Amino acid sequence: MMHNSYLVGSAVTTRRMQPALVFLKAGALAMLILLLTLSSQLTFAQDNSISGKVKDAGGRGLPGVSISVKGTTRGTNSDADGNYKINAANNAVLVYSFVGFENQEITVGNRSTIDVTLQEDNKTLNEVVVIGYGTVKKKDLTGAVNAIGTKDFNKGVIISPEQLMQGRVPGVAITQGNGEPGGPINIRIRGTSSVRNGNNPLFVVDGVPLSGDETSSGGDNSGIGSSSARNPLNFLNPNDIESMDILKDASATAIYGARGANGVVLITTKKGKGGKGTLEYSPSIGISNITKRYDLLSPDEYAKLQPSNDRGSRTDWQDILFRTGVTNQQNLAYGAGDNTGNYRFSLGYLDQQGIMQKSSLNRISIGLNGNKKFINNRLNIGVQATVSQTKDGNIPVTDNAGYQGDLLAGILKSNPTLPVYNADGSLYQSTNVAEPNPQALLSLSKDNTKTLRAVGNINLEFEILDGLKFKTVYGFDKSMSSRKSAFSRDLGYQDIQNQGRLYLTDIQIDNNLWENYFTYNKQLGKVDLSALLGYSYQSFDYFYQKASATNFLTSDLDLMIQNAASASTVYNSDPNKNLIGSVIANTNYTKDELQSYFGRVNLGLGDLIVTGTLRADGSTRFGPNYKYGYFPSAAVAYKLINKDFIPKNVFADLKVRFGYGVTGNQSIPHNLYVQRQRYGEYTIQTGGRNVSGGGLNSEAFPNPDLKWESATQINGGIDFAFTGNRLTGSLDVYQKNTQNLLIQVASAQPALTPFVWKNIDGNVINSGVELALNYVAVDKTNFGWDISVNGAYNHNILKNYGGIINTGAISGQGLTGAYAERIANNQPLFAYFLREFGGYDEAGNSVYIGGDVQKFIGKSPIPKFTGGLTSNFRYGNWTASLFFNAVAGNYVYNNTANAYFTKGSYNNGRNVTRNVPSLAEGAFNAPDVSTRFLENGSFVRLQNVNIGYRINPKNSSTLSNVRLFLTGQNLFVLTSYTGQDPEVNTNKSLNGVPSLGIDYTAYPRARTFTLGATFTF
Repeated sequence: MMHNSYLVGSAVTTRRMQPALVFLKAGALAMLILLLTLSSQLTFAQDNSISGKVKDAGGRGLPGVSISVKGTTRGTNSDADGNYKINAANNAVLVYSFVGFENQEITVGNRSTIDVTLQEDNKTLNEVVVIGYGTVKKKDLTGAVNAIGTKDFNKGVIISPEQLMQGRVPGVAITQGNGEPGGPINIRIRGTSSVRNGNNPLFVVDGVPLSGDETSSGGDNSGIGSSSARNPLNFLNPNDIESMDILKDASATAIYGARGANGVVLITTKKGKGGKGTLEYSPSIGISNITKRYDLLSPDEYAKLQPSNDRGSRTDWQDILFRTGVTNQQNLAYGAGDNTGNYRFSLGYLDQQGIMQKSSLNRISIGLNGNKKFINNRLNIGVQATVSQTKDGNIPVTDNAGYQGDLLAGILKSNPTLPVYNADGSLYQSTNVAEPNPQALLSLSKDNTKTLRAVGNINLEFEILDGLKFKTVYGFDKSMSSRKSAFSRDLGYQDIQNQGRLYLTDIQIDNNLWENYFTYNKQLGKVDLSALLGYSYQSFDYFYQKASATNFLTSDLDLMIQNAASASTVYNSDPNKNLIGSVIANTNYTKDELQSYFGRVNLGLGDLIVTGTLRADGSTRFGPNYKYGYFPSAAVAYKLINKDFIPKNVFADLKVRFGYGVTGNQSIPHNLYVQRQRYGEYTIQTGGRNVSGGGLNSEAFPNPDLKWESATQINGGIDFAFTGNRLTGSLDVYQKNTQNLLIQVASAQPALTPFVWKNIDGNVINSGVELALNYVAVDKTNFGWDISVNGAYNHNILKNYGGIINTGAISGQGLTGAYAERIANNQPLFAYFLREFGGYDEAGNSVYIGGDVQKFIGKSPIPKFTGGLTSNFRYGNWTASLFFNAVAGNYVYNNTANAYFTKGSYNNGRNVTRNVPSLAEGAFNAPDVSTRFLENGSFVRLQNVNIGYRINPKNSSTLSNVRLFLTGQNLFVLTSYTGQDPEVNTNKSLNGVPSLGIDYTAYPRARTFTLGATFTF
């Protein structure tokens, strides 16, 4: 049980809320000033009565056309037959506008009758969509592709690219693992397909496919638990992104072969535009607060119910450790372009405070995008690059802490009558090392990650003959990340007390890409030919180094870290300064390669469009018998709109599509087949003398028949637009069958390795329907309203599998070895496998329907439905947009409640939610894993509201445009889930098999308001 309000009257709360109040007052004052400065000027002149008729190119009258007098608010609409009347002066200009047609402006002059013929506007159909290694007009698409641009993106505090499209694209489910700044994220395009891993799509930034590796360390915090790595896409500044194209079906993704099974997201960064240089500066400031606090017993309530545990203080641990987070964003860009080239330079700064003390994310990014043409525009040389440094302020909120819990668990369960500080100002610490003071846990630890990453490419394209081009690309993705996590020996917690502990992790990634390909575009009679033929080579170097140290003489966290600058130097520290115990370090280096040949042919045969694709990938991740995989696809599209039997007074466009193809998944750990060596090293420091040791350990992966996980997909779709293009949309139906599933299984002993990777029998089948609609409700000169709706249904099931795999580890006292999910035949992946809770008996012990056994209960963490609704408004210089997203049909296992909100926990002197003391549960009831803690995870969220006002400076020679905006994010959630937020996914993997939909002390989600501006010079 939870509530939204802060505790009224708390001095701490009042102080923490002051920045938010000042910010909101400033925003309200700014909006009021803008409203007061709005004015319209009316020109008084002799008006004449003008009448006429508005028609289309076929001579049919157009109803509802907006006719307005330019520069005024005067206007009218044409009637059902296209006729209209309006009063206007001789020097007035009439503006005719209608959805789906080009605007037309006419000066009145001495005329009293003006008939107008509007021409259809085919901009939407002629929009260019980015596909693999090229572009295509939207009207000529044969595959399932969704394109979104800057006008469609989510607004506000956006850390990474995928947050821009969350909820905007049908069939794309994006779940934030938690609310931590830059925290982990899960992206599923058309369902979950892989048992083991690799379910995220392939991201391609300006033509460079990213490896998908974790670029920062998740970290191991000893008994406090381990934490997930941050989102590897955090390096890219969302303000630099121009568009994102999502390839969903096999006919679209097969060009990426071995990595296209889970969809492909193509990210294109912004280029310079306009003849002269344009400078753009965008500052903004945001404030964030927790959306819901846990409804815990107050100190007075706790003391009244448990007088024997009253320690005399009154402490609201949530108030102490939650805060108002402030986010500062500054973006600067300069660019220009003409028909011979373009350039754009950008500089971005982001500083985000999390809503928990000491948590943060800081990023500085530099972007470069340039192209220049030579030799009569036949040679084009281009470069795109992003370099960023990200600093993460981590706190001990973890995924798998034991019953003693992490920082968030301490906030939830700590006795609220305990003090934070002793009378002398020192931190209060209990003698019970399993019940640490949460403030002490935070104050006596320090955990920071620094990641430097550069991604980009240098390319050269030469037009050999008219229509025939050759392009060569060198791409790179290089990163270095270091995490330093220290715990003071003064911390009264488990085995850290009187010893201290230090963890250091270094990760280096060096990926290189070299691609060469020919493209040929030619009109051959009535045939439009577009062809692609190419070769690609990509190498992946991954270096990992880790060290841990304990038994420190010093309690100074900075000194502990400074004397151990990296994992490679920690064991060389002077033992007389700070180390008297042991240090353990090990390294791991892998390299694998991907070599590919690919081709695509696209034929336009009148109303029929045919596309064929083939890619062959060879990877060192697989055995010699199946080192190469072949991934074909074919698709056709037919333009029904050009047929006589299609009523033109109903449809403006109508096209059907059908596609079939095979794609692959190679997402298993790097280079496990080829024998490699791992270096383990240790140093024992005693009496000021170092005793070192170490050695090489060989690893082998003896499975020559290991092969690609492959997905076969069938897709049928229809694209449509009704007359006037007021209502447009698409409908797709698909089935994706994933086979040759890759999984890690235990080796039959004795063996060289404890496990082996194998392809197992079984098929993961995802089938579903996707719908996207866009409707222009009003399109007048001074007012407009359009609505976009998308929805998708997906059904997931595993077939023909004879094994059983358990996952979803559950944490808590008395829950060692417990799990909540199972992968089995005729079940969706990660299906819940639980006892069915039936209440309590007379003694207060749990009763289970069907006996005390776990079983499938027909519930899954995978959503059946995802959707979004966007409503955009414009009025004069004002704009506004609202965006809702929804998820339904999924369930969340509340491991937090299972571990901490039970009578047993309450009986042990811990704090609980207000409902627990009145439960019929007995004090000694076992908190077994059961449906008692399984909850419906469906929700509707008002994700984004944006209000903007545009100012056009008329008397400025330098400032050309100003836009002010106010954005609200995560404003409210409609859900029956009793946890902090239903959009959650804590990493509760078991034996390397991932889990889904489990909530365990997840970093809370925040509500954010942002005020900002964009100045264009």
